[in-house]
Amino acid sequence: MTTISIEEIQQDLRGYLRRVAAGETLVVIESNQPVAEIRPVATPARGSRPFGLCAGEFAVPDDFDAPLPEDLLDSFEGR
Repeated sequence: MTTISIEEIQQDLRGYLRRVAAGETLVVIESNQPVAEIRPVATPARGSRPFGLCAGEFAVPDDFDAPLPEDLLDSFEGR
C-alpha cells in the first residue's frame, strides 16, 4: 500500500490510476491524515456455468401451476 498526498495525485492522476489498475492500493492523505483509499475493483471471474450445476437439488412439484386456494388469493388482494 502506497501513501500519497492530494497534491501528488492531482499532478499525475492518470499515472496513479495506472498503478491502481495494475493492482496497487493507494492511500490518499491530507495533513498526514488518511482521507481515501483507492484500490482496484474486484472483478468476478467470468465463465460459463456448468450444465446441470444443481441437478437433483430441487424438484418441481406436480401441482406447481395449479390455481392457488381462494383464501390465499384473498389475502393478496386484501380481503
